[in-house]
Amino acid sequence: MIVLLKRNARIEAALGRFDSWWQGLSTRERVLVGTLAALLAGVVLVYGVVKPVQAARAQARADIRQAETLMARVRAAGRLESAPQTIAAGPPQAVISSTAATAGLQPVVAEANGAITATLTDSPYPAVVTWLSSVASTSTIGVRRVSMQRGATSGRVNASVEFQP
Repeated sequence: MIVLLKRNARIEAALGRFDSWWQGLSTRERVLVGTLAALLAGVVLVYGVVKPVQAARAQARADIRQAETLMARVRAAGRLESAPQTIAAGPPQAVISSTAATAGLQPVVAEANGAITATLTDSPYPAVVTWLSSVASTSTIGVRRVSMQRGATSGRVNASVEFQP
């Protein structure tokens, strides 16, 4: 394979000027200039190539160590699984009443037309919301309709909840 290089007049002129300059130097000056050029090339090589490569290598090793430490911690922690939810068993009225008792409520529970209605009087709002969430998450009973009115004091409600068993 033959490689042909194009001649460039500017490069040729610059090389010609360098050659005439070099020929004008004495032997002692050539040695000094050559030594200076070698030292300059060494400095550029060390600080322009070797040091950045070493720094990048050290950073990569630190990143690998950090990743290995993190992976070891993740493995040691185990799997993040929530405990399976237990489904409340028993008749729907009993499930509703027991869940309400856990939330600190005492509803009046009645069954009519295939639906169960629970009525609360002057109950704390956060407890009512917690109770409804607990019924929905721990049983197959669904909430069909909720009606709430402001109670006698702040943060208290009167509620009527219709459940679908």
